[in-house]
Amino acid sequence: MTHQVHAFEPPERFVAGTVGPPGERTFFLQARGGGRLVSVALEKVQVSLLAEKLEELLSEAQRRFGVELPEPVAVVGDNDPLDTPVDEEFRVGTLGLAFDVDTATVVIEAIAVGEAEVEVELGEPDDEDAEDEDEEPDEDLDRLRVRLTPEATRQFIERARRVVNAGRPPCPLCGQPLDPAGHLCPRHNGYHR
Repeated sequence: MTHQVHAFEPPERFVAGTVGPPGERTFFLQARGGGRLVSVALEKVQVSLLAEKLEELLSEAQRRFGVELPEPVAVVGDNDPLDTPVDEEFRVGTLGLAFDVDTATVVIEAIAVGEAEVEVELGEPDDEDAEDEDEEPDEDLDRLRVRLTPEATRQFIERARRVVNAGRPPCPLCGQPLDPAGHLCPRHNGYHR
């Protein structure tokens, strides 16, 4: 089976964004460059964790390698919507991060959900399955690879945080998202709030 590696080193634009109203949003990572546009779907929690881990990666790169980091972005940067058409190439199962010391860039790799992650095996594995397990499980999966400067990484982090926080406000009691009509709060024994 063939797989595609969508590499943008560096992209003209790399952002996290959403499509749909709050409560029904679909989250995307989108890269544009060289006349290509690639959008991959992922979960809100993955976007949030990606921003958090990128911040940790930049701090670690500064501590270990003395990389000059830009100050956190105070001005709202790229706040434009996702480029259209937003065609989902694949759904992200795994995110990988690395810092390339030679080029002082951050490498982000989004890998598609694999069949092994979705498949449920029944019965005893036979010898052929044991041989397949030795191979890298995601070698033949589609992936999006992006290389960013520390400045572009900071901009991505700030936008990703804005996108995640732009959803429904949390309930002050239980923390679950509030719908426009309220919600059944477990802290109120199921009474509508």
